[in-house]
Amino acid sequence: MDVRRYVEEHRDEFVAALKEWAAIPSVSADPGHHGDVRKSAGWLRDHLAAAGFPTVEIWESGGMPAVFAEWPAADPGAPTVLVYGHHDVQPARVADGWDTEPFVPEERGDRLIGRGTSDDKGQVLFHALGVRAGLAASGADAPPVTVRMLVEGEEESGSPNFADLLERNRDRLACDVVVISDTTMWSADVPSMCVGMRGLTDCEIVLTGPETDVHSGSFGGAVPNPARAMADLLSALHDGDGRVAVPGFYDGVAEISAEERDLIARLPFDEAEWLATAGSSAASGEAGYSTLERIWVRPTAEINGMWSGHTGAGTKTIVPHSAHAKVSFRLVPGQEPAHVQERVRAFVAERVPAGLGVRVEFGGPGVRACASDIASPAVRAARSAMERAFGTEVLFTREGGSGPEADIADVLGAPLVFVAVGLDDDRIHAPNEKVEIPLLLKGAESAAYLWERLGSQGPPAG
Repeated sequence: MDVRRYVEEHRDEFVAALKEWAAIPSVSADPGHHGDVRKSAGWLRDHLAAAGFPTVEIWESGGMPAVFAEWPAADPGAPTVLVYGHHDVQPARVADGWDTEPFVPEERGDRLIGRGTSDDKGQVLFHALGVRAGLAASGADAPPVTVRMLVEGEEESGSPNFADLLERNRDRLACDVVVISDTTMWSADVPSMCVGMRGLTDCEIVLTGPETDVHSGSFGGAVPNPARAMADLLSALHDGDGRVAVPGFYDGVAEISAEERDLIARLPFDEAEWLATAGSSAASGEAGYSTLERIWVRPTAEINGMWSGHTGAGTKTIVPHSAHAKVSFRLVPGQEPAHVQERVRAFVAERVPAGLGVRVEFGGPGVRACASDIASPAVRAARSAMERAFGTEVLFTREGGSGPEADIADVLGAPLVFVAVGLDDDRIHAPNEKVEIPLLLKGAESAAYLWERLGSQGPPAG
């Protein structure tokens, strides 16, 4: 039996399992559902054990539990692959705009609708099917590589305990390649691999002036106005070419390769259609870069919100006591969140007029960006595996969002490879989340081919 036939023959069994798992409302951000997150971990433990993984354990993290599984290769010298995913999900209620009960998965043709079906339970689950399909095709009792899985339970809550979990279990998680299955492809007809995710750091800036709001006739023009100072500060964040004007902000940033830039340009991107999804009529940003390059491979500064003084009906002629702004910075490989935070603090301090107080509060240490070397053997193996499954060329994309992937690569010292089959229209984090079942089956097929390919390559030099 070949891989594809095995996967197709086990479609109904696979979908039934995903329905059962997705019915567990494992919302890590809601303490009322923490028991469900634990139930979800237990379900996955039992499923992976039934699939044949000799070792399956629930790991406590200090918060919500993760699941670890391992299936050793028959050859002790074979490469080791770690698959990362998460089993917690975003909150969901019918009142949010769902057409169905979000935790009663509903199959409609080739689609499965329900919270977590795409992000990330469906994409975690196809790996177990992929291992079984590979074994059925080869007739072996063990996969050609050692397959380890780490499925965390707090990704949708910012992974607050994940870095510590990695450090404490570094030896058991040691691997040659990390496979991430928590991203998307360009489209069902244009399969692609994600090769990078941006990092993130965010802050609130507070400027304070008079002890209270004061009369603008008596004091206006004679004392510093926090609102005006904030407007000047925020307008100085970018230069005339749309570049971030914070000195030192671009330290470490490198241009992407000509090959990757060409592959991005080959994607069938309809800018007008994309703008329509944002309700916008024109694109803007850093000069010299395409829209896709701006949101994937360039760092940004965005003003998320600002407020000061009187915002109610009618007039109130005052000099406000304070002004506030929330600003976020998307980062790319080569940028360190701590360095960016330091440079932003200096930028703000240098531009605040005398007589105003200033406070810059960052939301935490930030998230580092990550990227895969598209010329690496691991990426080439994954691309080849996906092309075999999909029967067509696989292009490269990046994602503008952020996750814990950089921590995984740093702690384990292994390259990242993104093998995922979600779509942008899967409505993850939104009402009516869905997944395309045929794409999940292609994911399982890709995984089986990837283990075969990596096993034939042998462990990396050194």
